[in-house]
Amino acid sequence: MAEEASRLDEYLAAVGAVAGLSVRVDEALEVATLRYFAPQGEFAAVLREITGLTLPGAQEAASAPDGQLILAWRSPTETLCLDGNPARLVQIAARLASLEDGCLVSLTGGLQVLRVTGERSADLLCRLGGTGSIPRPGEARRSRMADVPVLAVSLTAGETLLVVDRAYSEHLIGWIRETLLDFADA
Repeated sequence: MAEEASRLDEYLAAVGAVAGLSVRVDEALEVATLRYFAPQGEFAAVLREITGLTLPGAQEAASAPDGQLILAWRSPTETLCLDGNPARLVQIAARLASLEDGCLVSLTGGLQVLRVTGERSADLLCRLGGTGSIPRPGEARRSRMADVPVLAVSLTAGETLLVVDRAYSEHLIGWIRETLLDFADA
C-alpha cells in the first residue's frame, strides 16, 4: 500500500498542478473511532474536557484550534477522530479507556486519508461521487466515490479529507489518477 501511495504522490506531483488540484495521501494523521451510547453521556463530557470539542452532530465536523485534531460525525453513535499528534491520541485513549458508555478504537491501520485541495477539488469530488458527496466547510458526508464508501470531511473551503477503508484505497486512488488525466487533457 505504501508503494501505491508513493506512486500516487509521484504522479500527482507532475499532474496535480496542471489540473489545479493537489491530492496526497496523508500518512501523518492517526485515525480512531469513538463509539458511544449517547452523545451527552459521561464519555462525551470527558472527551470535551480533554479536547475542548463536543461530539459533532449529524454530518458535522470540527477541529481543535491547532487544526491537528479533527472530529467527524460518522453515524449517530460513532465519530471519527483524526489527529496529527499521535501522542495526544494515546493520551485521549488512556483517559477514555475506563469509561463504560463509550470507547476509542484505533483504525489507523484500517483507514487511509487522502487530502484534496485546490480550485478544482469540487470538480474532482463531483466526478468521483456526484454533487451530494461534496461537503461544505464544517461537514462530514458519507457517500460512495468511485463506487466505494468514503467519508468526505471539509473544515475549510478548498480542502477535503477523504477517509476510505485501506482495502478500497488503491481502487479510489486509481479513479483519482484517471480523472486527473481527464483534467490534464482539458
